[in-house]
Amino acid sequence: MANLPLLLVADGPSALGVDSYQWVSIAMLVLIGVFVWKKVPGLITGGLDNKIAEIKSQLDEAKDLRAEAEKLRDEYAAKIAGAAKDAEAMMEGAQREADAILEKAQADSEAMVARRKRMTEDKIAAAERDAVAGVRAAAVDAASIASRSLIADKHGADADKALADEVISSL
Repeated sequence: MANLPLLLVADGPSALGVDSYQWVSIAMLVLIGVFVWKKVPGLITGGLDNKIAEIKSQLDEAKDLRAEAEKLRDEYAAKIAGAAKDAEAMMEGAQREADAILEKAQADSEAMVARRKRMTEDKIAAAERDAVAGVRAAAVDAASIASRSLIADKHGADADKALADEVISSL
């Protein structure tokens, strides 16, 4: 067996003098021809073009949505900034109003203290007048009682007659 010539043996059956690998090549050429005849590459490229157009429209829509979202974000950022300014203005207004109320309350309390001081001074003055009047009345009563007793002790009928004559002559 060592001296036997090498014979090429085909791997598979052959028909019409064509080996199996050649039949596969012929079948592939026929299949490619049918694909070209039925315009399959055009259908594939058309489908791919449609898919590309659909993806492009989705990208355009996404760009539009992004632009709209950015516009809304900027709008709301402006609104927030405006609201912050409004809140700051409100706080300043409230502070001014509180200061004005405080100043008015302070002025009102000073006026009330001054009024009450005047009322108290008036009451003290009235009490002093009443006290002075009471002291005067008591002094007058005491003087009249003292003068009565002095006159009664020192004056007699002769002194009364001389005093009456003197008063009449001065008239």
